[in-house]
Amino acid sequence: MPSKRKSVFSLASTGNDKKIKRNAPERAQHPPVLHGQHDKAFSNLRTVVRDAIDNRSISMITNSQAASNIMRLLTELDAALCHAEVLVPSSNNSQDQNSHIIATKHNSQLPDLPRILDSAIRNAVFTHPGMKNDISATYDRLEVLGDAYIEVISTRLIWDRFPDISSGRISQIRETLVRNDTLAEFATRYGFDTKASVPSHYADQPRRWTKTKADIFEAYVAGLVLSSPADGYGIAEEWLTQLWLPILDRLGDQRSALHAKEALAKKIMGKGVKLHYADERAPSQQGKGTQLFYVGVYLTGWGWYNKHLGSGQGTNKAIAGDEAARQALLNVQLIDEIVKMKKAEALPKS
Repeated sequence: MPSKRKSVFSLASTGNDKKIKRNAPERAQHPPVLHGQHDKAFSNLRTVVRDAIDNRSISMITNSQAASNIMRLLTELDAALCHAEVLVPSSNNSQDQNSHIIATKHNSQLPDLPRILDSAIRNAVFTHPGMKNDISATYDRLEVLGDAYIEVISTRLIWDRFPDISSGRISQIRETLVRNDTLAEFATRYGFDTKASVPSHYADQPRRWTKTKADIFEAYVAGLVLSSPADGYGIAEEWLTQLWLPILDRLGDQRSALHAKEALAKKIMGKGVKLHYADERAPSQQGKGTQLFYVGVYLTGWGWYNKHLGSGQGTNKAIAGDEAARQALLNVQLIDEIVKMKKAEALPKS
């Protein structure tokens, strides 16, 4: 069986490394909250570490073992710094063992983390399938169920928030909410990565580690629902909604988000004029079953034949086509020229 990923929170090695028990009270796992000037220094340190991790020159070190060790240490340091940001509830406010809330992040707009009440499920959520032969003791099945819940909850949230947008735009916004990068970031901010039991050196592989953290987050959502049959879904929905609302707020008004095709047609269409939307290349795979489509829009008419106006991409052809139309509209010089030709054709012949 592969060895567990060593954590900076592990006990010092004595020949038989042992991880700190997961079942210890939550407050014992979290360091004190940092305040004031310490917050700034702490943030600066995290930035330096993240920049070092993202710097690909590390991989160019001729000694591959040294490069691997450096990356491992940087990744564990980043995880430790992230873990240190979690606020520990005051010791004066002892928690009920069955409380749904286990942690609040200080000054970050991060909602309280709901608690998975079933300890077996809670342990499975943080256990990679490669670490146990029994799939029920890992997140192998949980992440699939959690992924489905996340899709449904995010779709309903977007549906209610933006009642006037098209199905294509719903899909586009949902992809922003549920993609691996988004979920992995949530997992990191809650310290899930520091609790994970994964194969050795997983954290040294950025893409795989991002996917793993996203899987753990999905599994956590499933764990919330399964461990509380009566109200688990509602708890998960409320939690995810609070996490996603800041992202949706940044998107602003979406009422006319997918109307670029109509706007383009209104500007340049006329009798005998055609706008043609065509695939410009084969779709590319983006992970988790998501594809990216590439579409171009072409004009035939007003003296042009199959004139390329713009190109776009999106998670389906409707989104890609609308993006192509939007790009065409941004080419003001060309559109003005076409409109001028359209008006000239409309003038009565002398």
